[in-house]
Amino acid sequence: MVNKYYSPPHLGGVETVVATLSSALAARGVKVSALVANEANTTVTDMVDGVRVTRLARIAAPAKTPIALGMRAAIRASAGGTDPADVIQLNHPYPWGEAAWLASGAKTPMVIGYHADITRQKRLLALYRPVLDRVFGRASAIVASSPNIVAGSEVLSRYADKCRVIPYGIDPSRYDATPQIDAHVARLRAAHERPVVLFVGRLVYYKGADVLVRAMRGVDADLVIVGSGPLEGELRDLAVAGGISARVTFLPSQPFPDLVAHYRAADVLCLPSTARAESFGIVQLEAQACGVPCVSTDIPTSVPYVNLDGVTGITVPAGDSDALADALQCLVTDTELRTRLGRQARERVLAEFTIEQMVSSYLALYRELSGAA
Repeated sequence: MVNKYYSPPHLGGVETVVATLSSALAARGVKVSALVANEANTTVTDMVDGVRVTRLARIAAPAKTPIALGMRAAIRASAGGTDPADVIQLNHPYPWGEAAWLASGAKTPMVIGYHADITRQKRLLALYRPVLDRVFGRASAIVASSPNIVAGSEVLSRYADKCRVIPYGIDPSRYDATPQIDAHVARLRAAHERPVVLFVGRLVYYKGADVLVRAMRGVDADLVIVGSGPLEGELRDLAVAGGISARVTFLPSQPFPDLVAHYRAADVLCLPSTARAESFGIVQLEAQACGVPCVSTDIPTSVPYVNLDGVTGITVPAGDSDALADALQCLVTDTELRTRLGRQARERVLAEFTIEQMVSSYLALYRELSGAA
């Protein structure tokens, strides 16, 4: 089976999922090619983890949308020739790739990997909507990461009959303890006399880190923030103004083994996101794989699906610092509840959110659409 992917170039949340899926499919013997926009005005092709990646020359990136003029022709070529694709997958949101597919006239079955709503460029979205409707109308299937995002998305709710739910997956074994990680965990724990609430993510508007810092005034615990971004200075000032700066530690992004140690040293992970730009929250899976419960918010995306209220953690109303403080205080003071939710969280990751399960579900869908046995 041959599969083609079209995605923007930066390895953020969407692209990490696409890269993980592509390499895992290649490991299963699927011939996977990826078309992306390059950072420069040149076209290069190489092999990455068994995937043939073509980075098409980029001429501009208005509204953070990379434009590669060669994408339409490349899609058309991949759908024909001597080695045509059995399935083409677009990854939304990427307006240029979607428009290029539409202009290519490709007849190959097409799947849309729907990762997030377009939330900020509302004016551009209004102009783009006719193209979006044509693309989604012609899609053979649309893959969403949870039933929540299908119901909560204005776009997906109109195409619910085409939607398939395939949650993102991780490799839980990467988060297992090792002697080196255990030693690091011991050092991290020794630095705190109180329980530890952990935040991992970019310090940007929709992550809700400001709500978390405000909430920590009512939580008898230390807060460790791992990540960087434009709001770091504002968050530091907020901690000082709230009188909790001595209990808040700011760290830059960590190498993977160190990040695992931080997860395993934490008592609770908090994902206090306030907007639909937070579409899934993979950090929740990473913490849960370490047996750590989560406190997250009820935004209408996959976030509360990943962290089931009362099963793997606690869900609170988005933007409500008092409710967030109550939930965090509950978990840091109730060892029995925290242990039970953490155990159930890891069990759910193993049962529902592995790379193997994600790949198997995608393969079944591709075979169905392509007519392969």
